[in-house]
Amino acid sequence: MPFFRRPRLSRACCHGLLGLAALGWACAAQALAPTKTGDAGRQWDTLSTQTGKQIDIDRSSIKKEEAGRITAWGRMVLNHDLPDAQSGGSYRSIEVLGRYDCSGRTYATLKRIYVKASGEVLREEEQKVLADMPVHSNTLDDKVLRTVCRPTSAKELRKAAMGTAVKASDVADALKEANDKLLKKTLGKDKKAGPRHKDDLASSAGGSDPKGSKAEKGEKAERGEKAEAADPDTLEIKPPRSTYRAPQPRPRKPVRHTPPRPATPASPTTGATDTSAAGNAHGASTATADGHGGAPHWDYEGANGPENWANLSPDFHACADGHRQSPIDIRDGIKVDLPPIRFNYAPSHFQIVDNGHTLQATLGNGSLTLMGKPYVLSQIHFHHPAEEKVNGQSFPLVAHLVHRSADNRLAVVAVLFTPGKENPALQTLWDYIPLERNAPVAPPDAAIDLNQLLPDQRDYYTYMGSLTTPPCTEGVLWLVLKQPVEVSPDQLAIFARLYPANARPIQPRGDRLIKESR
Repeated sequence: MPFFRRPRLSRACCHGLLGLAALGWACAAQALAPTKTGDAGRQWDTLSTQTGKQIDIDRSSIKKEEAGRITAWGRMVLNHDLPDAQSGGSYRSIEVLGRYDCSGRTYATLKRIYVKASGEVLREEEQKVLADMPVHSNTLDDKVLRTVCRPTSAKELRKAAMGTAVKASDVADALKEANDKLLKKTLGKDKKAGPRHKDDLASSAGGSDPKGSKAEKGEKAERGEKAEAADPDTLEIKPPRSTYRAPQPRPRKPVRHTPPRPATPASPTTGATDTSAAGNAHGASTATADGHGGAPHWDYEGANGPENWANLSPDFHACADGHRQSPIDIRDGIKVDLPPIRFNYAPSHFQIVDNGHTLQATLGNGSLTLMGKPYVLSQIHFHHPAEEKVNGQSFPLVAHLVHRSADNRLAVVAVLFTPGKENPALQTLWDYIPLERNAPVAPPDAAIDLNQLLPDQRDYYTYMGSLTTPPCTEGVLWLVLKQPVEVSPDQLAIFARLYPANARPIQPRGDRLIKESR
């Protein structure tokens, strides 16, 4: 919040837990000095450590107030004393009581306590005029807001998820009402032209019989299919199966030399080249929404392994002939001021499936925005070991968060993992790993917050590449986060037991441009 608003003195401590990202101090010390505070018995948990300051929060002080607001105590501990113009003394930390509006995403500072390095209170400051300030995504302010607003029980998680479901239901009801009005209007017009078949009337209104016509039911019965209505949010459009059959893998085609990078228009998001091929990258040819699935069968080893993917189907030719394939060893990029990735994630119900190639989860909501262009989250899946390398360094696991834009372009966020402590978001998924392959599990009482899967620092590498699975379609915008996220040895062992090696080998970089945040 600007929890700590700037006092009237030069370089004085100024903002609060929320608003800390805007401090702009250039503190030279490399470590924080031990600090005692007049915290009145508060229990501090470190939320973030940055050069020159440490941000703590007292989770036990989080209290719900009226109108859905929450109050909580937080503090900022500095690595050196700062002068205070009002008291003439100096302080080492500031404790702040803040008020948070979780639904409106705003905050206000209620009280500040300036504390000396010795632990003695220098002065207290009540805020007589409260100003609700907006919280922007992907900032330290946002992290604090998410921490205090995070549901603490299964009941609260269900309530948050049900709120989303109710909104979706309201939208569906509105669409149905509009469709009924249009159908009624069409029926009125057609009275003059004589009777028409019911199915024709529904078709002319832009809809269809929700129960299906008799002919349709008969056809579905003959095929053994269920005449059920599809959920538009989870509908996966599968292409017709290929009739191609390869009795034996034939020798791989000779590798072509990589030509110079074509002079194509620059991507509006990163400056790297982009193509319309991304529109077909996930499901318009032979793959499902993640590139995992479809016919013919492919694998990570043996006769159907990566070396022979191009021989399994004509649709897989890019796996051998493409010039901008993924993954790559990310190195020698140009350091520039890349636009920030705005992640819009919230706790959500999910469905997880073991599709025979990886564990894949789909969520009820989620998106990102890059340079003003929104991309909706399609799904998230994992590779062990990580497919990407950074300056030759390997990682034990990677999560690929696949997003799609309205114009059918793909943006894949890669989150690298490094051994360390347990990851709560990952554990939520692991708790519901299906017992059988291709048998999705959708736990009704569980929710996942993908914000817990993202690192604190959102700097990234970016380049144009491809799907890392057949059909290896190119034109995919890759956003590889630079800071790894910790994963426990037990969590790694669980995934490795299911998939000891489900990573495509490193592909030639060729003449591609790589950019990275500086």
